[in-house]
Amino acid sequence: MNNIKTSFTIKDLENISGIKAHTIRIWEKRYGLLEPKRTDTNIRYYSSDSLTKLLNVVLLNKHNYKISKVANMSSEQIKITARELSFKLAASDEAINSFKLAMFQFDKVLFNNTYNKLLHKKTFREIFKDVFVPFLEHIGMLWQTDTLLPAHEHFISNLIIQKIQLNTEKLEYTANNRELTFVLFLPEGEIHEIGLLYLNYELALRGYHTVYLGQSLPLDNLGYFFDSEGNVCFINSMTVKPFEDKLLEYFEQVDNVIKNTSHKFVSLGNRAMSLDLSKFESDIKVFPSVIKFLDQM
Repeated sequence: MNNIKTSFTIKDLENISGIKAHTIRIWEKRYGLLEPKRTDTNIRYYSSDSLTKLLNVVLLNKHNYKISKVANMSSEQIKITARELSFKLAASDEAINSFKLAMFQFDKVLFNNTYNKLLHKKTFREIFKDVFVPFLEHIGMLWQTDTLLPAHEHFISNLIIQKIQLNTEKLEYTANNRELTFVLFLPEGEIHEIGLLYLNYELALRGYHTVYLGQSLPLDNLGYFFDSEGNVCFINSMTVKPFEDKLLEYFEQVDNVIKNTSHKFVSLGNRAMSLDLSKFESDIKVFPSVIKFLDQM
């Protein structure tokens, strides 16, 4: 657990909240909204509680609460008022901010209330594309800037996964297209599955028969499907695995297995976009994202 971030710089706060560091400092000095701590070497840093408070303040300020008024509230009043406001909002931008709050406060109730509010105005597909996708992209940016705590990302990812699974389960009894089976899996060592889970939902929505095999699956575990006489389209998603020096070897193994069959292989993600597919004898395609793949279906 020593690698989990427990303190934040003012630049971290800027990245997460969208509020410029200069403005944060003004709020801090003029209104006393935040109280930074200092290391033994006199470097300023902020706690997780300060980050959560800032997110609440930003939400209130965006909805016509003056900073001077917010500054007169206790931390608990700010939290409660922001939470009540979040429950009332359903627009995409507000929902994303509410999901941020839910993530940093480990607040499952806020997440579910925000999601259910969105359902009054949007379909699940619209929620995923208009809200979850930009929200997840923001999370990715926070990872790149070394801002996000792993525990927060795991918490919110699992809640999103639950919603995908619940909506997929409603569709799986209606699969009527058995001419082609989609087998979805992540390569060995790969665990980032939200995009692939959503693709499974989209395929089920279109009436296809899907087999979802999940995370970290070695190719030699797919023998049953490789040997199948039916038409199978294998789909995987690559975020970090296989590593660059193993990428070509991985695709050569796939090509060797399915080149004399009617099977297809699709890989999603930017990792494989640089490969020269003309070198392979089988039907192998790559797409930078789930959305791009769905656009060509």
